[in-house]
This record gives sequence, structure tokens and C-alpha cells, in this order.
Amino acid sequence: MSSQDEQFQAATPDPAASSADDGMTWWYRWLCRIAGVIGGMSCAFAGLWNCVTINPLNIAAGVWMMLNAFILFLCEAPFCCQFIEFANAVSTRADKLRPWQKAAFYCGMAVFPVMLSLTLTTLFGNAIAFATGVLYGLSALGKKGDAISYARIHQQQKQMDEEKLTGALEGQA
Repeated sequence: MSSQDEQFQAATPDPAASSADDGMTWWYRWLCRIAGVIGGMSCAFAGLWNCVTINPLNIAAGVWMMLNAFILFLCEAPFCCQFIEFANAVSTRADKLRPWQKAAFYCGMAVFPVMLSLTLTTLFGNAIAFATGVLYGLSALGKKGDAISYARIHQQQKQMDEEKLTGALEGQA
């Protein structure tokens, strides 16, 4: 194997390694990405609609919402931003973030325009972007355990409690 082949293999990310790190299934990862793209579209449309006013806070919230849409598109769907040179680099860096970091970032950037201007447009426009953060937050909690392992743990704990109780009774006698 030549040194160029080794460098190429070292540079290409291993999809199995990235999916094993965060514990997300393929369908949940796609659900989060689709929610991010739909959240970006809703932020863009609502932000544009919010900018058609004379109230400066509404304009600021609308601009922030369009910035949120741009960031969501960069992180979740870099193919939508092919005209931007650094789109793939940003997407690769965003994929390396842990799910709780993405959750905090997406929820935080969705809450800011609502705090700036509390209107129905900002609420509904940022709802799906916030939901994307919630989906990433739920994936950070991890998988739910199965009933058999919970029953086994409960049985072991019950046996330990009985042994402690019998040991205490024998010690008193």
C-alpha cells in the first residue's frame, strides 16, 4: 500500500465509527437531519415575513431567524449550500459535535429571536428549529433499556436486601 493510499484512508471518515460514538440509529439521524432542514425552511420564511415591518425589533428577530436558517442548512444539509466553499468543512465539524452540544446550540439559537420579539411569526418560525434541538437532546439521553435487564437488576437488588436483612437478624440473635 502506498503512502498516498494510507493518507487517503486516514483522511476519509469512518461512518461506522461516527455512528457508534453517539449511539444514534440511522433512521433517527435522518429524522434529526430532516427536522433541521424543515426547521431551516420555516425559519427562513418566517424571518423574511418578520422583516416586512417597521418595528426594529421585528426586523432584528427576522434577520436572526434567517441567520438561524443559514446555520441549520450549513450544519444539516451542506448540499443546499454548494456555492459556499466552507460548507463541507462546517458540516464535518458539526457532525463531530456531541448530540447534547447540538441540542444546546439549536435550542439556544431558536429561543433568541422569540425573546427579541414575541410574536406568532417568531414562535411558529422557530418551533421546528427548537424541535430539532429537542430531538438531538433526546438522543443525548441514550437508549432505553429492555424489560429483561431491568427485571434482572430488580431481582438482584431484592436478593441483596434479603441477605442484608437475614444478616442483621442473625447478628441480633
